[in-house]
Amino acid sequence: MARFDGKTALVTGAGSGIGEAVAKLLAADGARVVVADIDMTGANRVVEEITSAGGSAAAFEQNTADPAANEAVVDFAKREFGALHLAVNNAGIGGPLAHTGEYPIDGWQRVIDINLNGVFYGLRYELPAIVEAGGGAVVNIASILGTNGTAGSPAYVAAKHGVVGLTKTAAIEYSSQGVRVNSVGPGYIETPLLTKALDQDQMQGLVGLHPIGRLGRAEEVATLVAFLLSDEASFITGSYHLVDGAYAAQ
Repeated sequence: MARFDGKTALVTGAGSGIGEAVAKLLAADGARVVVADIDMTGANRVVEEITSAGGSAAAFEQNTADPAANEAVVDFAKREFGALHLAVNNAGIGGPLAHTGEYPIDGWQRVIDINLNGVFYGLRYELPAIVEAGGGAVVNIASILGTNGTAGSPAYVAAKHGVVGLTKTAAIEYSSQGVRVNSVGPGYIETPLLTKALDQDQMQGLVGLHPIGRLGRAEEVATLVAFLLSDEASFITGSYHLVDGAYAAQ
């Protein structure tokens, strides 16, 4: 019996990168997956690949910065698959690069809206639905920059630190109701979000930040996320787990 048989999972930002890898792994392990993304081309492609492989999935267009869209995707999961048991709040952006004293105000607001407010809005509607379903688990995708700082990304760093704190608070609040909430801090992962933004020299510079000598793969993050969502992690909640090739150990 697969780990997630009979379970419904919602994955945001699942049209590419880490979210795609998570959605595919959960589906391969028996979950019915709502593939949510603002990019419906990517979301539909992922759903088609999941269903072609024998899994169960449905796409939903979601702007995580919109509270109503977060409520709507949870309602969709319940209508489509009967309940919501698992959620992965993954959607995020990098934002502008500038020092704090020169950081564009609109850039700050957009990064916070998507990377922090979006996670809160997700939890706001996911948690009651998971309680209603009898319990389950949530993983919020933070970053190594949820524990470290870096020059030029004040909004991203602040948002990811906020995700870690929000995760701990929600875990305390919902443990007694059968819901575990954890966060994952990936290092730099070779995803379209990264490769489209950087040239080869910049990519090599990022490789040098990881003692393991390479960037991470989305599938490596997905493996950790799936473990935290599974019953194998039944005593793990309120935790922040790095998957970073020793970046933060330096």
